[in-house]
Amino acid sequence: MIYVSANIGLALQNNYAALMVLRCLQSSGSSGTIALGSAVVADVSTRAQRGKYIGYASMGVTLGPALGPIIGGLLNQFLGWRSIFWFLTVFAAISFVVILITMPETARNVVGNGSVPPPRWQLSLTQYFRQRRHMPHQSTVGVETVQVGGKRTNPFASLRIAARKEAGLILWYGSLLYAGYFAVLSTLSPQLAARYGFNSLRVGLCYLPLGIGSLTSRWTVGRILDKNFHRLAHVHGIPIIHNRQQDISSFPVEVARLQITLPLVYGSCLAIVAYSWVMEYKTSLVGPLIMLFFVGHLVTGAFTSLSTLIVDMNKDAPATAVAANNLFRCLMGAGAAAIANPLIDRIGIGWTGTFIALLWFAFSPSLWAVR
Repeated sequence: MIYVSANIGLALQNNYAALMVLRCLQSSGSSGTIALGSAVVADVSTRAQRGKYIGYASMGVTLGPALGPIIGGLLNQFLGWRSIFWFLTVFAAISFVVILITMPETARNVVGNGSVPPPRWQLSLTQYFRQRRHMPHQSTVGVETVQVGGKRTNPFASLRIAARKEAGLILWYGSLLYAGYFAVLSTLSPQLAARYGFNSLRVGLCYLPLGIGSLTSRWTVGRILDKNFHRLAHVHGIPIIHNRQQDISSFPVEVARLQITLPLVYGSCLAIVAYSWVMEYKTSLVGPLIMLFFVGHLVTGAFTSLSTLIVDMNKDAPATAVAANNLFRCLMGAGAAAIANPLIDRIGIGWTGTFIALLWFAFSPSLWAVR
């Protein structure tokens, strides 16, 4: 509701200060849903299934910025910039109604493994009317699965997670990866306009390979993560019981995830170098578009793997862990967006992409340290 209200305000405002304040409000309303989405995944999936589901839950983080310019370019070209915020208002309102009607409560300190009915105010409308129609008695089945002794709410819990040695290294490297990715996203529009003379509609369409690359990584990397988890479980003699949260304290979950992450990171280094130099030499448009697909596929695959690992390592506070992830990578992404264009003006896009790849490569030992 905060997000919907902010979009209405943005569509109606005529003042730059109001634009800035409302954009902050818009961000605060939308960013919480990312943490909540990953928390729901942790509630309803086991570690053996989590790679695939985290991939879908985090899709908006990378697919949104890739598809947004396409939709925004179309709306801006034909209806003006205010139509973008009206579109977001309608889209978010429809999403809100769908969630209100269908989304069940999944928090394990409320419904356990899903068999314990939640309080009435936490029912979706579908559940509420079904419950009224059947008038069931309060079920005691599965009560023992309800998690008890929940921690008190702490606004600094995300920072506490970042202070842990392993989690801090993962958050740091994930933020660096996101900063480089966002440097590509934020500079693509002006680079395409300057080098190829494209209008906002054509620029938006050039984001499509990034979006397709992000989407395909959900089907490949997520499944590979789950298969590698099963493979290592078999090696260590740990039987996987589907639909059961198992105690796997002796299982090297960091190895299971980072065996997939590290090749994706080094592949991302090669992809961003190739993208930046084909842009530098202003080759046929096919070259940058193909490399954008690989950047989207490999970098978002690495995001998925690191996001899965941070949730695995904080199974009792998955939303807090993802919130910490958002906090650090968005700060780094904002910094990258601020310096990327001036850096390109100074040293060229080819050397800028090479510099990003060198940073990713130089700090990759932090992931080896976790492994």
